[in-house]
Amino acid sequence: MAKRRKSEETNDEQLVDIVEAKEQTGDFFENNKNLILGVIFLLIAAVVGFLVYKYMFQQPKMEAAKAAIYQAEKQFQRDSFALALENPGADAEGFLDIIDNYGGTPTANLAKLYSGISYLNLGRYEDAIDYLNSYSASGTYGPIVKNGNLGDAHSELGNLDKAMSFYSKATSVSEDALLTPYYLYKLGLLAKRNGDNSKAVSALEKIKKNYPKSEEARKVDAIIAELSS
Repeated sequence: MAKRRKSEETNDEQLVDIVEAKEQTGDFFENNKNLILGVIFLLIAAVVGFLVYKYMFQQPKMEAAKAAIYQAEKQFQRDSFALALENPGADAEGFLDIIDNYGGTPTANLAKLYSGISYLNLGRYEDAIDYLNSYSASGTYGPIVKNGNLGDAHSELGNLDKAMSFYSKATSVSEDALLTPYYLYKLGLLAKRNGDNSKAVSALEKIKKNYPKSEEARKVDAIIAELSS
């Protein structure tokens, strides 16, 4: 009997605790109702705003940017770099317009890379560096191409140490069977020109070891022999 009474008392205490907890929760809500409802409203508004922005503004903008860059890419593939930048024809937008008009889209970001390479080929190396630096590289190829072209631009300006640094990044940031040996070869030649024979041999040996079937591998033996003699 005592055990039963004790159990009943325990259950009563638990019920009291639950009731008190509910009352406290209710009091808290009543005392802070405006704040809580305001926070909930802001969260709902943020979610709705994000969905509206994504599906009514961002996605159509991204699709428009993809269509807009087509003509400029055609001119780029023809090595018509000046036209690709500003006047690709057919009333289409050049890379520079796409950067301005479709900011925040992946296509506008890609246009920065195209612009950097275009300026590099036009001999406007400072402009090339500016646009290449503004390009947000991702994936396997983006970081290699960005750093490799920055190496080219700095090499043309006579900034050999910076050029070698960017070629080194291009060969280490990710790996590709065509691009990596290409920039290792450039790194080796530039290091040789800069009097850093050890760095040159190291880069060229990597081509022999890791990319023996590459076009560059067929050219390195004579240079390595020259530097090692």
